[in-house]
Amino acid sequence: MKRFAIASMLFVVAVAAAGFLSPRAASAEDIKLVGVITQIDIAGPDATTATATLKDNKTGDLVTVIVTDELTLDKFKDHRIVTGDEIRLKYEVKDGKNTSKYFRKTAGC
Repeated sequence: MKRFAIASMLFVVAVAAAGFLSPRAASAEDIKLVGVITQIDIAGPDATTATATLKDNKTGDLVTVIVTDELTLDKFKDHRIVTGDEIRLKYEVKDGKNTSKYFRKTAGC
């Protein structure tokens, strides 16, 4: 019985270590950012994408992201999210482009 318990513990530790040490693709990781919107570009009233440029609060760098989700696009069109708003953002790099996965006002919206 003790051998089974010890073997089970070793197996659990080995699986956990393998999970922590496995390499992850850099493009698959979400990048988090909090910053202020400096520019919003919407192609038109029926656009399915928009680009937003934010100034990162930590580094001061400008980051441009492509926004495709309907909720955020509606907020851009209705001016509920505008230039100067502070945004909490998660994005990933796909094919060299920053694609938004989460785009919300820090104060709520």
